[in-house]
Amino acid sequence: MANKFRDIPIKTKALEQEQNVVEEIVAEKEEKLPKPKKKGVLTKGLTAVFSGTFLANPNMVKHLPYVLFVAVITILYIGNGYYADSKIREVNKVTNELKELKTRYISTTSDLMFASKQSEVAKSVATLGLKESVSPPNKIVVDSLELYKNKQNSGK
Repeated sequence: MANKFRDIPIKTKALEQEQNVVEEIVAEKEEKLPKPKKKGVLTKGLTAVFSGTFLANPNMVKHLPYVLFVAVITILYIGNGYYADSKIREVNKVTNELKELKTRYISTTSDLMFASKQSEVAKSVATLGLKESVSPPNKIVVDSLELYKNKQNSGK
């Protein structure tokens, strides 16, 4: 025994079979691993937009007017939404104000009807020294033809 560290171990048949089995298992697992999928057109496009590489594409100049048009339409759409929201708030505010005014109108009308009753009017003018008439009013009948003749005679 010269140097035991220099001796090269001799492979046995059992060791070789074991290595073959391990290699077969590794090969099977590599086959079972999913292969990376190819990127679709939509994925490539979105990746280019989000990364900004689509701006470097020379064909982008051709599509630039359409992209700007879509951007302007989008801004107008958002602005229109805000405008509609503000108008809805304004309509709700005016509707609530109208309801309040209707309520005030009804309240004032009922107060006026109560104050214009004959008994209430008599109470309020009693402080001024006026009294309610006890006798019914007399009807004065005037013949308009006779009145006309009297006017003509007195004027001559």
